[in-house]
Amino acid sequence: MTGYIIAPDISRTGLTRRVVGVDQTGAEVTQDVVEERPLTIYLNAQEIVTAMTIGDYPEYLALGFLRNQGMLEGAGRVTRIDYDEELDVVVVRTDQPTNHEEKLKKKTRTSGCAVGTVFGDMMEGLEGLSLPQAELRTSWLYALAAKINTTPSLYLNAGAIHGTVLCQKDQPLVYMEDVGRHNAVDKVSGWMLQEHANSSDKILYTTGRLTSEMVIKCAHMGIPVLASRSGFTAWGVEIAQQVGMTLIGRLRGKRFQCVAGKERIIWDADLAKIKDEPKSAGRKGVT
Repeated sequence: MTGYIIAPDISRTGLTRRVVGVDQTGAEVTQDVVEERPLTIYLNAQEIVTAMTIGDYPEYLALGFLRNQGMLEGAGRVTRIDYDEELDVVVVRTDQPTNHEEKLKKKTRTSGCAVGTVFGDMMEGLEGLSLPQAELRTSWLYALAAKINTTPSLYLNAGAIHGTVLCQKDQPLVYMEDVGRHNAVDKVSGWMLQEHANSSDKILYTTGRLTSEMVIKCAHMGIPVLASRSGFTAWGVEIAQQVGMTLIGRLRGKRFQCVAGKERIIWDADLAKIKDEPKSAGRKGVT
């Protein structure tokens, strides 16, 4: 897709499988369904977690997960990332020793689908955090929604998957998908860390609901704006207000709701020229 650095590759083998079933009338139907497989993440010699994932970009997923868990703090420089496709194992190696035994003992299962997991104190690192005061134009929001929702993707092909897109102004840049929205965010985070991407002028768009986990990950990535087609949780809103994040939800057609950070918004779009989304639109809000 023009303008994307990374876009979904629906032709990539191993991401979906064709199954045969019947519909409500008993007629035979065929359907592409998303594959999921375990990926075990190591930090140096320590096993950290096994995540269920679609299997693309395992290096970005591992790097982003460790970054968003705060496990790379004090670890020095990432020297290598080794992925063994046969064993479904990825090892992130750093030039400083790490030991997260105590942190691993404190585990929270989050509301993320495919069993999201956060280790240690979920709020660690957020105290005193203040996100950049970047502007957000409503014309960018509408342009992003239109481009992202019509981009060929695994969601449109098979469903049952989440998407997260790193954007700059009205241009989507990196579009990641996975069975868990937390995985899709971690892939974006891993790409940003690997590419030393600036976060201060970015927007993160996700198809999933805006929970505390999603807001915390976005805050740790230093991204000031988080937007979604779906809704919010109360704690997600509270954390966004605490860190100064602009939180946009229920972004469909010409409608959206901003529950935090409205001071960033520049209302430059002419709503009379924005098409409302029909109820029959193909992409739905995913929970």
